[in-house]
Amino acid sequence: MREMRAILVSTGDPAAAQIIKASFRGEYKVDTALNRETCASLFARSRYDFLFIDLEFLEPGEDASSGRPNYGQALQRYWQVMPNVEIVVMGPQDRIRDAVMAVKAGASNYITYPIHADELRFMTDSIYQASLMQSELNYLRDRFWHVDSLEVVKTKSPAMMKVFEKVRSVAPTKTNVLITGETGTGKGMLAKLIHRHSNRANAQFITVHCGAIPDSLIESELFGHEKGAFTGADRRKLGKFEISNKGTIFLDEIGTITPSAQIKLLQVLQDRTFQRVGGEVTIEADVRVIVATNSDLKAMSDGGLFRKDLYYRLCVFPIEVPPLRERKEDVPHLAEYFLKDLNKMYSKGIFKIDPRVLEAFELYNWPGNIRELENLMERAYILENSAMLTPDGFPGEIFAGEGKAVLPQVDVSLPISTVRRKAVEAVEIAYLKSLLSKQTGRMSKSALAAGITTRQLHKLLTKYGIRKEDFK
Repeated sequence: MREMRAILVSTGDPAAAQIIKASFRGEYKVDTALNRETCASLFARSRYDFLFIDLEFLEPGEDASSGRPNYGQALQRYWQVMPNVEIVVMGPQDRIRDAVMAVKAGASNYITYPIHADELRFMTDSIYQASLMQSELNYLRDRFWHVDSLEVVKTKSPAMMKVFEKVRSVAPTKTNVLITGETGTGKGMLAKLIHRHSNRANAQFITVHCGAIPDSLIESELFGHEKGAFTGADRRKLGKFEISNKGTIFLDEIGTITPSAQIKLLQVLQDRTFQRVGGEVTIEADVRVIVATNSDLKAMSDGGLFRKDLYYRLCVFPIEVPPLRERKEDVPHLAEYFLKDLNKMYSKGIFKIDPRVLEAFELYNWPGNIRELENLMERAYILENSAMLTPDGFPGEIFAGEGKAVLPQVDVSLPISTVRRKAVEAVEIAYLKSLLSKQTGRMSKSALAAGITTRQLHKLLTKYGIRKEDFK
């Protein structure tokens, strides 16, 4: 028999809590928390399908780049404990803008006070049905993806979900693919993913970094050459297109190739044939072509720097990869993914990341994208001597935004007493996390260092939803 579904209602309005409880009597087990301390305690102990939470209880920090409330970070605290919980935010009519920001950050929906039972039930049923459909879609997607790719395609970013949907759609076809995005966003990984899930998966996957090849050699590298074709050509050489026959060729930084190489590539795409440099024999090319660039090929073609006919041949199925700063919700998973890989390579037995590091990651702007994150994780792993990746292994600029995050957003519409309380709470949270990290989660030593009893420390951790286990 299936366990009854459960709801946690967290609001300072007892009447609202009672309406929600009465609306679901007999269908859901409903717990109520009239303050954030009780909410954190109940949420840590029990499993819930829904969390109805007042905006006041979320306490978002300030986004360092925009200065607006960071509801993504606030919601992430709950998803780290219970990844599949559906979160509905509640607030008065004059805070609809904040509620919408929370929904954009990932909350399932919002509802305003006063709460109406009919609206509540309709919204909850809609969310639940959507959740069931999503579970079925996820199951079907997982059946499509190979087991070794499931961690790669795992994402909480709506933009990346669309990217992986495009990959899933185009992979089984023969269509040319143009992948665009900033350096380090994972364009090469997507190309491999397309090949891995295509009908050519058992054939060659050849990568050519066009920007790293001298202009004088690019044609020879791609299409090969005959003996005597140019000075130094003392024997026949097969090009990458010939080697990758029946498979996939990935041309990175396609915007850097020479005009003459562009003409030959156009011939391959149009006729599926080419000639080696200095040769006259026409060679068939049964090759799937995937190209990538961090440049604006459309602008280059409009400016005469790239052939328009080639651009349109390549741009049959474009996929744009968002930069990491626009998908920060994926940073914790990516960090864990890289940590697992590092443990496979080096076997140092480091399986945790200090919460202070993850908080700094949330605020950092990631100019080098995923490649920068991967390199920073490897550097920290090599330097670390404990069982957890700590701030000591990361460069100082990663934590440059921490000072901004310690203080909450100053809302001049609030009384000074409320602003003062929020500031004190933010400082206490930062202090407790640093203390627990230093003492590796040991309660007695942490309490002694703080000058309070273990019981008092435990109450503070419960109040702020901090888990000592995260620091061990």
